[in-house]
Amino acid sequence: MARGDLSSEEWAVLAPLLPAQPVRGGQWRDHRQVINGICWVKRTGSPWRDMPERYGPWKTAHQRFTRWADDGTWARMKAQVIALAKLNDDVDWNAQVDATIVRTHQHAAGAAKRGLTVAETQAREGIGRSRGGLTTKVHTLTDGRGRSLATLITPGQAADTRQLIPLLEQVSVARPGGIGRPRSRPESVTGDKAYSSRANRQALRGKRIRTTIPEPNDQIANRQRRGSRGGRPPAFDPDAYRHRNQVERGFNRRKHWRGLATRYDKLGTNYQATLDLIELLDWLRAVPDGHDPRDRT
Repeated sequence: MARGDLSSEEWAVLAPLLPAQPVRGGQWRDHRQVINGICWVKRTGSPWRDMPERYGPWKTAHQRFTRWADDGTWARMKAQVIALAKLNDDVDWNAQVDATIVRTHQHAAGAAKRGLTVAETQAREGIGRSRGGLTTKVHTLTDGRGRSLATLITPGQAADTRQLIPLLEQVSVARPGGIGRPRSRPESVTGDKAYSSRANRQALRGKRIRTTIPEPNDQIANRQRRGSRGGRPPAFDPDAYRHRNQVERGFNRRKHWRGLATRYDKLGTNYQATLDLIELLDWLRAVPDGHDPRDRT
């Protein structure tokens, strides 16, 4: 088995979640072989045509990846893997939020939509100009172990603070047996100063979510200047903030995949599917700190 291919344990989890063979027409090539080929392309950042022959025809892998990106199969599989983790009580609901910039390869920058300007296309596909080049920003809300509960992509120049509420609205983890409403509210959210806006704090209080977000100096000065009308300082847990590095570690794990660390996908739907695939594997493969990465939880 090549490095990065699905292990027998991982395949046992994923196999029941995959679409069934079509009732009419020819049989699909073996799902495990094709997914391993897709993983090889995304792990190495190589062109589809360079996929090794042991994974079958490259066109088959490319077509299946894009088909499942369009119909939401990768996103559904990720949601089901997280639901299985919840069933095993393996979700830490002390959430963390952050964002990272990825460089957009010139191949991806060529995306175009009929009837749209270049600026409109870049906004639609999550490509923008930031730090001297075309970039995409990946916004992620993770559990307490750095595994993604919700992910959004925006152009690279987009502000982090405006993505916190959309991320929270995206969280939906099915309960065991599918009975009852999915869980959508973490116990707490920890983030850096980029998420310290008044709107975010009010929204989190309305959802009864504990918040550990430091106040920027200008907000502290403004509150103190208003005296008693400025209100009390927001609650802050220094111990929780010290453990905020889990979201950073999650980004580091996922950026080992070159197809994520550098965006080669022209379409936003395909890059989102790349994230969904890599994040569902992160749920399957993440191990506690201090353990051998070859271990499985």
